[in-house]
Amino acid sequence: MAVQLRKIDEQVMVITGATSGIGLTTARMAAEQGAKLVLAARSGDALDGLASELRRKGTQVATVTADVGNPADVERIGQAAMDRFGRIDTWVNNAGVGIFGKNEEVPLEDMQRLFQTNYWGVVHGSLEAVKRMKTRGGGALINLGSEVSDRSTPLQGIYAASKHAIKAFTDSLRMELEKDKAPMSVTLIRPAAIDTMFAVHARNHMDKEPALPPPIYAPDIVARSILYAAQNRKRDVFVGGASKAASSLNLWMPRALDRFMEKSMFKQQQSDQPSSPNRRDALHGPDERTELRERQGMPHHVAEQSAYTAVTLRANKIVPALLGAGALFAAWKFSRRNGLKSAF
Repeated sequence: MAVQLRKIDEQVMVITGATSGIGLTTARMAAEQGAKLVLAARSGDALDGLASELRRKGTQVATVTADVGNPADVERIGQAAMDRFGRIDTWVNNAGVGIFGKNEEVPLEDMQRLFQTNYWGVVHGSLEAVKRMKTRGGGALINLGSEVSDRSTPLQGIYAASKHAIKAFTDSLRMELEKDKAPMSVTLIRPAAIDTMFAVHARNHMDKEPALPPPIYAPDIVARSILYAAQNRKRDVFVGGASKAASSLNLWMPRALDRFMEKSMFKQQQSDQPSSPNRRDALHGPDERTELRERQGMPHHVAEQSAYTAVTLRANKIVPALLGAGALFAAWKFSRRNGLKSAF
């Protein structure tokens, strides 16, 4: 059966993790374009504030206070969408948390909690979306991966593992739905480092505050990519040329990337600020102080546009391949400038 995706102003869209960062930016952008929204997050107060903001502008909004790691909560999201709007056109699995620290020093309890949100949250949301959409006209399922979906990094090992797992699950589900001829598009969005509250919300097991390595991109680029995938069938979307470069370099020059990570990532993922022993985070519950914020405000330059992503969203298959080759060449030149020639 052919996949037919509606325009945003005709859609009912579910967004998890809707009260911060990429989810918040996407919710506001979708509202501006006329979508009906079903927003889910762990903070009921933040959801109420966001819903009030959007309703004042004429958006129809339903909210569900939910922890995506709990399948019963995710079922309530799907039921709320059906009760309020009668259908779901796009489901965005965006909710996620982070952990910084060496694998040996991160407690298993924290690792398991991260996987419950990042991986099982996507599984629960995807299966609920398929249940609600597969036989009711179909639509778009959009899962948030990462530039670390292919390539891991030190100090974020369990986070990278969860994003690897999301990619594997998403690819498997896509093939199964295609075999069933289900009218559904399944997209994996793979952002590079994004100026959101991610580092602030992450649990930290380092002596210094966590930081994201440049280049850093604006959450608006991710939101635009999500809304494009909601209307156009796409398999993967790399948000930021850096994300594609990391994937390409990992495929062709993995040892070179290992050496680069060993030399630079330990420093780049730690700020100059010491970490407080009373530091709060959002691993086990929402951090109410930082809800309804799209951006952290990075000290580095934040790219407001990505030419690579803009072109690949709309180009045929040849142009992305050429751009991918260009990203690979740039990564190769970068590695040689940084003394990694022996790693090839």
